Amino acid sequence: MKSDDIPSPAVHRLSFYLRQLETLQRLDRHTISSRQLGESLGYTDAQVRRDLAYFGQFGHPGIGYRVEELISQLRKILGTDKVWDVALVGVGNLGRALTTYRGFLRKGFRLAAVFDTDAAKVGRKFGELEIQPMAALPQTVQEKQIRMAIVAVPPEAAQDVAAQMAAAGIRGILNFAPVSLNVPADVVVQSVDLALQLEQLSFRMSLGRLAEPFGLS
Repeated sequence: MKSDDIPSPAVHRLSFYLRQLETLQRLDRHTISSRQLGESLGYTDAQVRRDLAYFGQFGHPGIGYRVEELISQLRKILGTDKVWDVALVGVGNLGRALTTYRGFLRKGFRLAAVFDTDAAKVGRKFGELEIQPMAALPQTVQEKQIRMAIVAVPPEAAQDVAAQMAAAGIRGILNFAPVSLNVPADVVVQSVDLALQLEQLSFRMSLGRLAEPFGLS
């Protein structure tokens, strides 16, 4: 099955399944049923089975899923059964926070290089990494064989940064800038816009009349 045939929400849910399974593993849980896994995340057992069925058969009759085994299989599907070296461009408030986030390495992502367009920041160190100028991006990407990068620059700079990333050999971009990026067809972009997420949250709350902002009647 081609990746285009798999619904994006199903792939998105795999990450939630994996996170929950990793929690269960830390609690020394060895097996779990589709019903139990679904209930722990607010999904039906049918949804869990349907999502996993896109990628093969994983359960065992009378047992359900073996936690350690399913973790290994999901990591392989998601590509996190290895460590990805990642470049970060933009060391403002968000970028600095990302450099200290320990969750990346736990999930198989290692921050390998940081860059900034501001010459005043170049040369500063964050942990073991020194901020490099954008001119060093192509060489560093090739030397360290980096294929994944994070855009954490202001929106007006994001497109140019993305173009430089693609030209340097980056093939996957996590974009935190609130703009759509135009990149070659062989470059994958995943965008995270916190304001849009709040907007979606507002919609869901308003739809159910769960809350009203202060001052509105």
